[in-house]
Amino acid sequence: MFPRVFRPRMRRVAAPIDAVAFLNVILVGVLFYLLRAPFVLQPGIRIELPESAFTDGQPYDALVVTVSQEGMLFFNDRRVTFEDLRTEFRKALHERPDRALILEADRRVSHGALVNLCNLAMECGMRTVSLGTRVAAPAEAATP
Repeated sequence: MFPRVFRPRMRRVAAPIDAVAFLNVILVGVLFYLLRAPFVLQPGIRIELPESAFTDGQPYDALVVTVSQEGMLFFNDRRVTFEDLRTEFRKALHERPDRALILEADRRVSHGALVNLCNLAMECGMRTVSLGTRVAAPAEAATP
């Protein structure tokens, strides 16, 4: 006898893309973008940091004050005055007394302006004040 062959009467239908999985991927992408955005430092402030061969890492929760070539002060991505900084420093130190300050000043900013900012930070109770620099480009080897 011949073996009987069964043929299915219904054909397989291609499954549609699972909308829930697709939305999950989109939402994770949006979440990543939103969480990444606050860590971009001063996107609109153009400064030329001085070069240094000796650089140290930046503390994660350090306060950053940016001083432009024109002497404009920026704190937390917004323009502030010298007196506003006093208030902001005291508020930040009240929350966490061990926070450090990084001064990112254009290389053409006067020494006196940096000293005034350091004095203000120390007066408010900051223990650590650092100057922001960029890594110096390696010197080109002289050709004989």
